[in-house]
Amino acid sequence: MASQVASSSRGRTAANTVEPPDATPSIAAKDSDNCFRILLATDNHIGYAEKDPIRGQDAINTFREILEIARDAEVDFILLAGDLFHENRPSRGCMHQTIALLREYTLGDRPVSFELLSDPMDGSTPGFSFPAINYEDPNLNIAIPTFSIHGNHDDPQGTGPEGALCALDVLSVSGVLNYFGKVDLMADETTAESADKGIRIKPILLRKGSTHLAMYGVGNVKDNRMHYELRSNRVKMFMPEGGDVPEEDWFNMLLVHQNRVKHGPQSSVPEGMFDDSIKLVVWGHEHDCRIWPEKVEGKDYYITQPGSSVATSLAPGEALPKHVGILSIQGSQFQITEIPLKTVRPFEMDEVVLSEAASDESNKINLEDKDSIAVYLRKQVESLIRRAKQNWNERHAEDTEPVDMMLPLIRLKVETSDAKEMTNPVRFGQDFVGRVANPRDILQYYRRKKAAEKKTKNVADAPDGVDDEWGPETDDPNAMTASDRLAKLRMSNLVRQYLQAQQLEVLVENGLEDAVMRFVDKDDRDAIKDFVAETLKSVGKDMKGQEVVEEDVEEHMLRAKEHAASQWAATNHRDEAPKAKKGKAKQDSDVDSMVDDGDSMMEVESDASLKATKKKKGKTASSGSKSRGKKLFAPSASEEEGEEEEEEEEHDEPVPKPTTARSKKTLTPANVRAKPAPKRGAAASKSGGQTQLTFSKTKVSKPIELSDED
Repeated sequence: MASQVASSSRGRTAANTVEPPDATPSIAAKDSDNCFRILLATDNHIGYAEKDPIRGQDAINTFREILEIARDAEVDFILLAGDLFHENRPSRGCMHQTIALLREYTLGDRPVSFELLSDPMDGSTPGFSFPAINYEDPNLNIAIPTFSIHGNHDDPQGTGPEGALCALDVLSVSGVLNYFGKVDLMADETTAESADKGIRIKPILLRKGSTHLAMYGVGNVKDNRMHYELRSNRVKMFMPEGGDVPEEDWFNMLLVHQNRVKHGPQSSVPEGMFDDSIKLVVWGHEHDCRIWPEKVEGKDYYITQPGSSVATSLAPGEALPKHVGILSIQGSQFQITEIPLKTVRPFEMDEVVLSEAASDESNKINLEDKDSIAVYLRKQVESLIRRAKQNWNERHAEDTEPVDMMLPLIRLKVETSDAKEMTNPVRFGQDFVGRVANPRDILQYYRRKKAAEKKTKNVADAPDGVDDEWGPETDDPNAMTASDRLAKLRMSNLVRQYLQAQQLEVLVENGLEDAVMRFVDKDDRDAIKDFVAETLKSVGKDMKGQEVVEEDVEEHMLRAKEHAASQWAATNHRDEAPKAKKGKAKQDSDVDSMVDDGDSMMEVESDASLKATKKKKGKTASSGSKSRGKKLFAPSASEEEGEEEEEEEEHDEPVPKPTTARSKKTLTPANVRAKPAPKRGAAASKSGGQTQLTFSKTKVSKPIELSDED
């Protein structure tokens, strides 16, 4: 593998790869005919700062490098774990460059060396005859298939006749990328037919020689909806069944794009919650590069986190060296080879405490003289620039041709509690124009609060990936740069505060806030119009069904609004307002929450309360239910105080536990269409056919007990 990477036109050699730790899994005897070789990458954020004259092409240049690595290493396929694009609706130029690069590097005459065992039409565009997997299309000549799930930046939006769409749907129908992991969640959860709905995940089944790979993908789901699905045990996966491949011979790999680090209450996914049948989890969304597989305590699977390929914030995690990985899978064994990215812009950061620096007489700092402080800070920035140059030279030491260093990103955090006056950060940066890529926000001032004033709290305004910079010590707005203050301000807070000051008689405040945020963040131009139309239709229908006199119009409108609010809360699985239960205060739901943050990180209803919830919504669970589901996510069985389900509050009488004995639902071979193996595939079946496979849901696994640390 190292020799293949060494042949890159960018002068990559075996010296650029880092030896894995001793505990990292590896393949004992590698056989190329039976070994999948997959390039792993995530969070490419193509289009980030595309209008910046200096940093505008960083993301697309690094994506080009990733495709070059895949081509030169001759991998079987490329696997992306979300956030390929930075914007929900990428610009024309961004889409044009991305499609052009994928066409340039992934199309060709090289044969595809693995076979597709699942239905190639599963997930295809309704009403069209071409398959969802591009290399199965006889009209396309694919050399390196590319598979991707969506992230939180490029998730599906819209309510048109085609349903919610995203940029990956466009790439998929263009034939340059295979989009999977799209979750179709029903908005109406009140019908009996919806009892078997939720997040259902079908794998893409691949075979290369004697190795069988099942790829499960879960694109990013809104935190509040995922929170509901997890607590209701509605996240389940299909397992391959039938044919000549035993279930234990499948290598099950899962791609997710959710919070891994605790960003606040109900806003992260515990690492130990996945099913034991999973062997490797590829984790997107987190930008820190932790690509070496990490064993999860008490579980049999590993987690790999490739991290982002471009710095989207000046945070410590973004300063770590960025890599992609080549994943090798053979039988039940796997290993990852780390490949450093060379086109990533250098990023160096440091922190200075002025009171400590002033205690050293050699620094010649007077805390009452801002000019002497500025001179000292300039020396520190110069030191960071030299460090960036040194690291760049070391990274490119093996290049066959010299490469000029890109302008580096520099961030210097300055603690200014004892300083009387500070230099303007923007004026300070003018001295480094043409030498650094971010002259306007080199410095970040902050003041430390007194110990007695420190409180543990969730800073909801912190941008993704910059939690270390957004604590109590940075709350002073006068100590931050203009860009930092703008980054800390979120439109959602302004909308919420404005709506709270109004007296809306028809529209639901939370629903209107959600519609406005979809318009702002996702550029969904019809979000507000659709919400208003839907609300007016609901309220009008409610009013027409009653005999209303003129004097009681306002009262009936208030009742109609309350009814609409309860319907909206039920559909979005969020509480409209905090409710008291048995004298205990219930905390407000976080708009961006997904999993409860506490001793166990999440809470699950008891069997009795879950039965009561289903009974209330008309989803009666019986022993004759249609299917049995194997939980992809196995949450904790413990309940934390004050976090019970809202529906549980209305049932005081005990309800019998639901039984787990349910009949099996199997998709017949008629529903899972068999397609001959690819003609170009080196590992294709000699007989020209493929094994008939069906999917079935297996029994529910036991809940996982999470420790207090989790």
